[in-house]
Formats: sequence, structure tokens, C-alpha cells
Amino acid sequence: MSLLRMPAEHTGRLAENILHFARVLRTAGMPVGTHQVLAALEAVRIAGIGCREDFYWALASVFIDRREQRELFDQAFHMFWRAPDLLGRIMHMMLPKVEGLPPEPDKTTNRLQEAFAQGLPKPPTLPQQAEREIELDASLTFSARERLQRMDFESMTRAEQAEAKRLIARMELPLREVRTRRLVPSAHGVRIDRRASLRAGIASAGDMIPLRRATFRSVPPPLVVLVDISGSMSQYARMFLHFVHALGNARQRVSVLLFGTRLTNITRELRQRDVDVALDRVTARVEDWAGGTRIGACLHEFNQLWSRRLLGQNASVLLLSDGLDREDVSILAAAMERLHKSCKQLIWLNPLLRYDGFEARAAGIVAMRPHADLFIPAHNLQSLTALGKVLAAPPPTRTLEPRAVSRAGSLTQGEQTR
Repeated sequence: MSLLRMPAEHTGRLAENILHFARVLRTAGMPVGTHQVLAALEAVRIAGIGCREDFYWALASVFIDRREQRELFDQAFHMFWRAPDLLGRIMHMMLPKVEGLPPEPDKTTNRLQEAFAQGLPKPPTLPQQAEREIELDASLTFSARERLQRMDFESMTRAEQAEAKRLIARMELPLREVRTRRLVPSAHGVRIDRRASLRAGIASAGDMIPLRRATFRSVPPPLVVLVDISGSMSQYARMFLHFVHALGNARQRVSVLLFGTRLTNITRELRQRDVDVALDRVTARVEDWAGGTRIGACLHEFNQLWSRRLLGQNASVLLLSDGLDREDVSILAAAMERLHKSCKQLIWLNPLLRYDGFEARAAGIVAMRPHADLFIPAHNLQSLTALGKVLAAPPPTRTLEPRAVSRAGSLTQGEQTR
């Protein structure tokens, strides 16, 4: 659409602001193209700008394609079109927060904050500002990225945590597939599909029966993730949920349950494609975050209520916990033994393995360790990358003792040869 068709009072800054608003939505992750920007200008021209509600729905009808985009669009609209001090509010939001103070009650997602930070028009740059930009680029070098890979989640600043979350979202997670008994059509299949061959023969009026072939279907096995959200595991659990969200986007049949003093299934909340919206829903759902620890009771409840539903078809289990349980360890040992026997592979992720002098002295760790197929750390990006490789490899043959893993998160040379 040409801007000449729009009345004179609607031209000028309005069209420019609509274009800028579309750029913010695109930066935040919404698929906004040029054709939608032109359609938005046409919709505003027809609906007019006399009523704020009409203006809202005119833009929403063009930019929103799916239901999950509604919340992000609503927040972006009210932040962008809120006059008169929009730029001042956004710049205040971009200022570094003082560590140790509670966060401000702002429901805006981190993704939207970054979009506003990238989408705001930049003021005229001065020579001093240009030099500062060069220094900022120099800090994001390969060596800084390597340092972030090895940094412990608990020691990261908020800026480093945000960068780590972006790296987790961009992780390439290879998938391991298992063969099922179901058949799918394949031109070079090893078996003849009799039904498809007969249907093809009927279609050819019986003159000839072309042979149709099929092969066994391969799918990723189910994955069940149990995350400890007690006080000692709170920071690691938050970062690990970002990894689990990326894992759920890469493969199907991923079930996630949180446990502290009670067991909570958050599989439905994590199906939201926007990770910020998903974790906000998880926070609203969970009532015992950073509370006490009842590992044995929660695992026993999982075995009673969820084991038969989720642990079929060669399912693997990821258990993130430090193993520090203050209740009866006999209950914990029995629950771990049953969980180990119910799944194909049980991987225990313990952040305490980050210490070079770690020794399994706590009663809970001693009770849990004999029932884990793998005992590996999960405290930084490097360990999560190694975990992705472990999930892509075939599960090892079970032994009486769990396989040792190096502090970097990869199998030792002696264990790789087994």
C-alpha cells in the first residue's frame, strides 16, 4: 500500500511508529514480514485511530497468527504505545540492576526487554560512545564465550545468566531414535507392505500387483525429567529448565516433574514455545519452590502415580538433585531402586560434582548412587552440552556400580572404551 492513500492527518510519525513497532515484534521472536506491515497500515487506515481499542485490534488482527503470540503482543503494545515517557521507561528498564535487591514487579518477558533494547532508535553517536561500543564487542570474544561455558550457574551475574540462556536456546541437541514395530512406507524397505500392495493392485484393475515396501518406524524414546527445586538447587533448577525447554522443542514425549516438598507435573506449562511465558506459568503453578526437600517421598509418589504412564517404551529418566535428603534414607533407597528398574536408563545429575574433592558421604547420596546408571555433573554450560551427547548415544549396559564421569561433564577415557 502506498502511504499517499492514507489521510494527511494519519501520515508522518504514525506510519513510522507502526513500522518501528513491527520491528520490535520481529526482534522479540514473532514472525512479522513486510506484507504484514503493509496490511497493518491498511487496517489502521480503514479502522482509524479515534479509539485506542479499535487501534489495538486492528494491529492484533494483522500481527497475531497463533494463540501463544497474544500475550507477547499485548505486552509489547502497551509498552510501545504508552505515552509520553516511553523512551525514559525503556532506558530505565535497561539500566543494570543492583545485585542482591529483589526484582521489580514487572511481568514483561526478558525477550521483550531485549527487543525494546535492540529496536529503540539510537541517539546520535559521539566519538566517546563509538569507542565504548568497540570495547563491548571486544568483551564478547571467543575467549569470553569459553569462560562462560565453564562458569558455574550459581556464580553468574544476571547479564551472564541471560547470555547463558541464549546459548542454551541455540544448542544443537542430537536425537537418538529407537526402532518400533510400526511400519512406514519406504521405497527401499526391507519388508513388503501387503495391504498397500493389494490396494495398488485394486487400483490397477487387477492387471498387475505392484509391490509396495515398508520399513520399521524410528522415533526418539520417551524422556522423563525429575528436577529438585529445593533451596540448595533453586538456581541450578532454573537454568536446567531452560535446557529442558529446548530439549522439549527438539523432541517429542518429554515429561517434566518438579519436586521439593511435593511433586508437581509441569509438562503442559513447558509446551509453550516462548520460554519466558512457559517459566512464568511454571512459577505460578509451583508452590514449594526453594522450600524443603523430601526426595524419597516425592520419588515414591512418582512410582505410585506416574511410573506406569510415563516409563514405557524404553524411557530414560533425568534426575537433577544434590541428594541431600533429611528424611528416612530407607524410603529413598527403595524409591530409587524401583525407579531404576522401571526405566531403560537412569541418569543422575548432581551439581555437587563440580567440586574436585567431592566424596559421597551424605546418607542420601550413598543411598541413591548405586541405582544410577550415570552419575554426572550439571552445573555449567559445558556439562549441559556433554549431557546432550549422552542422550544421543545408546544407553550403556547396566552394571552394579555407576559409571564415573570427569568434572568437565564428559566420560573418562577408560569409561568410553567399555
